[in-house]
Amino acid sequence: MSPIFSLEFPQSLATFDDYAAAQKAVDSLSDAEFPVQNLLIVGTDLRQVERVTGRLTTGRVALAGALSGLWLGVLVGLLIGLFASESGLFQILATSALVGAGFGAVWGLLGYAATRGRRDFSSVRTVVATRYEVLVEHRHLTQAKELLGPIGRPDPFS
Repeated sequence: MSPIFSLEFPQSLATFDDYAAAQKAVDSLSDAEFPVQNLLIVGTDLRQVERVTGRLTTGRVALAGALSGLWLGVLVGLLIGLFASESGLFQILATSALVGAGFGAVWGLLGYAATRGRRDFSSVRTVVATRYEVLVEHRHLTQAKELLGPIGRPDPFS
């Protein structure tokens, strides 16, 4: 682990149900001029959440691939256009955008066909923590607890 994400002998200062509460505790310590570089906020009890956003159809896959390819084509066209004469820039951009869109649509459809219907939906995934623990360097634990008061006591059930 990177040294920036570790403490020497970390101790639990407090646990919270959401990140905002943990952030508020650290902010209050900062306001009290506590050396906050001796703290870590650690998300625990991680879980993956996947939000289904819609049904995939051949048309949607082709459109998404074409739009992705279009952007790539425009980027390539701009790079080529840097070295071309000014009069041909529009033609280069238009051609590369169309080729990119076509290539993207075909590539997207090939990828969709390769799944053979095993995943006919689109989704967004994220990893979320169900609890947040504020850890403090052991030599600053007493001072941090005094400054936080009741919320500075670790959860006895953690």
